Amino acid sequence: MFKYILKRIGISILVLFGVSVVIYMIVRLMPTDFIENKYQSQLANGQMTMEDIYNMKEPLGLNDNSFWGILKGYWKWFSQAIQGNLGDSWKYNRKVSDVIGENMWISFSIAIIATALQFLIAIPLGITSATHQYSARDYIVTVLTMIGISLPTYFFGAILIKVFSVDLGWFPTEGLNSSKVFETTFAGWWAKLFDTIHHLILPIFCSVILSIGGLMRYTRTNMLEVLSSDYIRTARAKGLSEKKVIYKHAFRNTMIPIVTLLAGILPSLFGGMMITEEVFGIPGIGRMAYKALTEGDIPFIMGYNMFLAILTVLGTLFSDIMYSVVDPRVKLGK
Repeated sequence: MFKYILKRIGISILVLFGVSVVIYMIVRLMPTDFIENKYQSQLANGQMTMEDIYNMKEPLGLNDNSFWGILKGYWKWFSQAIQGNLGDSWKYNRKVSDVIGENMWISFSIAIIATALQFLIAIPLGITSATHQYSARDYIVTVLTMIGISLPTYFFGAILIKVFSVDLGWFPTEGLNSSKVFETTFAGWWAKLFDTIHHLILPIFCSVILSIGGLMRYTRTNMLEVLSSDYIRTARAKGLSEKKVIYKHAFRNTMIPIVTLLAGILPSLFGGMMITEEVFGIPGIGRMAYKALTEGDIPFIMGYNMFLAILTVLGTLFSDIMYSVVDPRVKLGK
């Protein structure tokens, strides 16, 4: 296994290099850049000229958008990145690594909780749907799946805020905490914790509902395939109870292909948090990345996307190892 892990690390380094090249090319080919976005109002009002814009873009290497100019800019970023320096964020005027390191934990906490709830809800519902095929339960799960797959985050989030925050007043409309609680001298840590949880209920609910659809459908499809296998019919012929057939024999084999999804779930939730945090006003890394992306902050965009790429690579390696655990027939490195 050690040799396999070393081999995968080597491949992962090449993958990360390729990803960084593609992302940098895409960002540099955007129709506008950071300087133009930042000073567009001054330029429109005549307070600045195109020559001023040109002079401000020159130190950042944004004037030359030819192939060689982009390649030169990428090499400058890459030579710093391999030394552990992701550069300074143009928008936040701080080191990219510091901004990510300080603000990722809010998004990470939400993503971990949402991932756990996603598995706890989607897998049982998928199994129930498969074991009661074409029943009312199956149709309800199918409808929930379609809703989860189809609804955009900003639309569903806006509905949740309108109904539960504005109309009913059950939850806060935005933010991570209430200033009146955190500024109160006599408020204990439990009160602050409860206040934070109160703020996170809607964002987590939004993330879970919009992410369980695909996993429910995937679980249902795999369970139906397993239930039609010969060894399941043999188990039933031996007189085993339906509960034992499903949860002792079918469930384990259903989980084998689901393990492969582990590689992308956490990075996809992090990516989805960009919109979720923006809608609910949560000061996490997703919201900061969203603002950096809309304004063309290349160093931050590169740092954030490489962070997601590393999560994906680590998730893929973890899912491969877990695959060999749940399926003994699979031998790593062979």
